[in-house]
Amino acid sequence: MFQKAVGFVFLSLFVSAPLFAAESPTWPQWRGPTRDGVLPADGKAWPDRLNAANFKKLWDVADLGPSYSGPIVTADKIFTTETVDKKIEFTKAFDRTTGKLLWKTDWKGTLEVPFFAAKNGSWIRSTPAFDGERLYVAGIQDLLVCLDANTGKELWRFDFATEFKSAAPTFGCVSSPLVDDTGIYIQAGGCVAKLDKKSGKSLWTSLKDGGGMNASAFSCPVSAKLAAKDQLVVQTRTQLAGVDKETGKELWKRDIPSFRGMNILTPVIAGDTVMTSTYGGTTQGFKVVPGTDGFRTENAWSLKYEGNMSTPVIVGGHAYFLGKDQKAICVDLKTGQETWRTEKRFGQYWSLIARGDKILALDQKGIIYLLKANPKEFEIIDELEVSKNETWAHLAVVENDVVIRDLFGLTVFRWTSEK
Repeated sequence: MFQKAVGFVFLSLFVSAPLFAAESPTWPQWRGPTRDGVLPADGKAWPDRLNAANFKKLWDVADLGPSYSGPIVTADKIFTTETVDKKIEFTKAFDRTTGKLLWKTDWKGTLEVPFFAAKNGSWIRSTPAFDGERLYVAGIQDLLVCLDANTGKELWRFDFATEFKSAAPTFGCVSSPLVDDTGIYIQAGGCVAKLDKKSGKSLWTSLKDGGGMNASAFSCPVSAKLAAKDQLVVQTRTQLAGVDKETGKELWKRDIPSFRGMNILTPVIAGDTVMTSTYGGTTQGFKVVPGTDGFRTENAWSLKYEGNMSTPVIVGGHAYFLGKDQKAICVDLKTGQETWRTEKRFGQYWSLIARGDKILALDQKGIIYLLKANPKEFEIIDELEVSKNETWAHLAVVENDVVIRDLFGLTVFRWTSEK
């Protein structure tokens, strides 16, 4: 992803033909094809309105169990997860065009989160990953299940608590797996682990913390090239680290303080930067450079601002996200300076997708905002209520289709060229 030798780590049926046919026809993982919430512009732009004329409901399913997992979208299917009766986890596949249920697979999966987090529910959280043939689903009880995407047949499962003798994650498995040609990576079982995609065999573990409260890692791993080295960038509850993808060796590491280990944001990589911001901490900048014995980090800058759950999108060298104060903010990546922050407070969470100079922001309150990626001022182009339920799951956009998984349902909207 990076070409420079030195990297910075910055602590982040209604239309006859598709409007955006050049895009990837899938949404295969957490935050999309490139895992950064950014879609290619390709000289096209999203429409300027979210109204009945150009943003139409294609179909919906309104009787699902609760879930925070984002939907996975392929050329012909949409996958989603749910928890039923607080004891069974389901993965379901729906026809992308009609919403018809194609298959469902289930397994036992139950965990009661602590009382102070009860409002956030005791249901499945992690977003699955799709590699073109197989679907990898992480259940709340640190169980990773591999399914045949065409049939739903279980191919293998890996129980982290049993295999690694780790304590149950206090808040459940939250980290969404990353898959590449060589394996699948996830934070679970009190560590970062790599498994073989076809067999489920453990290939290596790294950044071990023993499990229990500290095992409930929230952030998701990403791939990067820093200081000319391809690596896995991982944010645990207490640290940010670079890990060799082949061996699991720690390349560099530094402490990232936060309130009760609330390092939730996924590191966001763009150009020479990787971004995160922590609840109870700050937004910070680091430089990763070659050292006498591997790699080391150097301070770059910091911004006194607390992020929380909303992983930013990067457009034109600026980061756009929602902070702990529930206000939207824009940060210049070169200087670390805040360019604007809204007076208005929104919901507790936004999932964000950018295309060109526009951003779609799905608010936890069931409202979707179409924003201008304007570093000078906050600019709402349009907004629309898309659900009466809370919408914590990450938004997905593939070609014309906008896929929304609310707490109890799944809805597909289709964008048209009509005004």
